[in-house]
Amino acid sequence: MSDLTTYLLFFRGVGGATQLPVAQLREALSKAGFKNATTYINSGNALVRSVLSREETIAKVAAICKKNFGFDKPIFAPTLAEWEAVIRNDPFPNKAEGKHVHAVLLAEMPKPDAIKKIQALAVGDEDLKVVKGVCYIHIPNGFGSSKMAEKFDKWIGVVNTARNWNTVLKMRELGLKMEE
Repeated sequence: MSDLTTYLLFFRGVGGATQLPVAQLREALSKAGFKNATTYINSGNALVRSVLSREETIAKVAAICKKNFGFDKPIFAPTLAEWEAVIRNDPFPNKAEGKHVHAVLLAEMPKPDAIKKIQALAVGDEDLKVVKGVCYIHIPNGFGSSKMAEKFDKWIGVVNTARNWNTVLKMRELGLKMEE
């Protein structure tokens, strides 16, 4: 049997009007042959073990989501090892709370001018840094009150999906359990 790879699936834009029902998603992924299909909270997070390549896994998951749920937005699928690197590369290790730092997966590198434009909105200790294809946003006073956070998605200029640090760590924990 081929080796199984653990992929963490992050669906862009789940929430509000766009829903991806977790129980049905888990069932559909399992039926499609993915091993250990797991979901985490109802905001577009899942994990699977697969013999397929990343591209094949994303294509198969995307087809399932479009057919079953009418979901047709980007899906990011880092491996567990890649996710460990996201955590290791965190440029804000002294954060007080996990909800005040977000890891933003980027489909490609944003233009330096886009990053500077967003950084110019930072207030106090707010900051963002791009490290190895991931943008880390530190918003110590909360995402809701930050102009930098508010304009990020519109101004960054590349397809992305963000998760707060609590979710980042929980997804690693779930991935590690799958590989035990």
